[in-house]
Amino acid sequence: MSARPSFETESSWPLLELAAPDSPMFWLQGLPVSRGGFAASSAALAARLPSRRYAINVCENRFAFATAFAAAVARGQTNLLPASSSPEALAAVRASYPDSYVLWDEAIRDGVLVPRTPVDDALHKVPRIDGDHAAALVFTSGSTGQPQAHLKTWHSIHNSGRIIAERLFDALGHVHIVATVPQQHMYGLETSVAVPLSAHHSVGVERPVFPQDVRRALAALPAPRVLVTTPVHIRALLAAETRLPGLAAIISATAPLPPDLAERAEIAFDAPVLEIYGSTETGSIASRRTVEGARWRLLNQVHLDSSDGSSRVSLPGATEVVTLQDMLETDGDGFRLLGRSGDMVKVGGKRASLADLTLKLQSIPGVIDAVVFQPDADERTLVQRPGALVVAPTLSENDILAALARLIDPVFLPRPLRKVDALPRNTVGKLPKQALQQLLINA
Repeated sequence: MSARPSFETESSWPLLELAAPDSPMFWLQGLPVSRGGFAASSAALAARLPSRRYAINVCENRFAFATAFAAAVARGQTNLLPASSSPEALAAVRASYPDSYVLWDEAIRDGVLVPRTPVDDALHKVPRIDGDHAAALVFTSGSTGQPQAHLKTWHSIHNSGRIIAERLFDALGHVHIVATVPQQHMYGLETSVAVPLSAHHSVGVERPVFPQDVRRALAALPAPRVLVTTPVHIRALLAAETRLPGLAAIISATAPLPPDLAERAEIAFDAPVLEIYGSTETGSIASRRTVEGARWRLLNQVHLDSSDGSSRVSLPGATEVVTLQDMLETDGDGFRLLGRSGDMVKVGGKRASLADLTLKLQSIPGVIDAVVFQPDADERTLVQRPGALVVAPTLSENDILAALARLIDPVFLPRPLRKVDALPRNTVGKLPKQALQQLLINA
């Protein structure tokens, strides 16, 4: 294994970039909140926070979340970002981190909306944060098991916002972002919180879910507009034939984006569709324009080592080198994705990728949503085949299987394949294995 690369860095980074303090940073109820106004709000809140080590940040309003996030960091605290804010999830986090308290929208609204620190004073007191400070613990969604916490230093958070903005946004001017993903998820944290903190772009505070809500949220912002979203939301926007205001770009992540879906979206919304590749463990590490091919290009300052058959990623500010679960074929400053370790299934001596089978199933006309996965082993079954859940109101299960048989080797036809009203996707469009298993049994 090669040595971890050394990065030339400063030892501390500002809590907020303030080169243009009057420029908009967030859009709250259709009105801009300047970077200076945000500095005042976060300073006011920081002064009121309890003296604890951890802040469990479950704010849904993106401005409230960012204000709480920055205030906690300024106080030397660590944001805990659970994937769920259910009472059970919060109780589990508090049990694991007893020196913690919860920050939610209502608890901080007064200090957020009515800053108690004058803007001019706040501009002169924006702190610099030690790059090694543990700014956040981001929890995985638990889609393949129990949620796991991953440490993010202030340097890594600050740097991720800068390199994402540099690759995707800066050439478009000062962009205004609408994000359909929660900020507690790594993708949402980077694109809708780290970007406005460390680069000069602004974000709408809402997290729209339904197509018409996405349209309204975008229409409330000036151009150039960027939609940060997921393949599930893109598919829903197209299915609803939603007319969106002019877009400079659409950004997608959290799951593979089928090239035909990206092409349809580019035509329908007259904007390039760009994908981000990353994970909770690594953050964002590469991007591509989906319609241009399968090759991913590494973001600046990302180091990828694939010297011995596995792939390891190093980034500035990261606390460790991360070994990827995906299999990659490296190519200069980029790579091609070959498949995911554990994603391959073997039937009758043949191998196939569950992700590829899913994409084939989703491509069938009339299929709205679908997933192919490996059910838990049944000792009574001699050959363990993949199963599938499909949302396709106008097709029968036999119709779907017949169409799929023309696209894949018949040995991989899912058994069972069940039609359902909807897939159990979480807030970022992922499908927890336990929920899939239960739905397959009950369908």
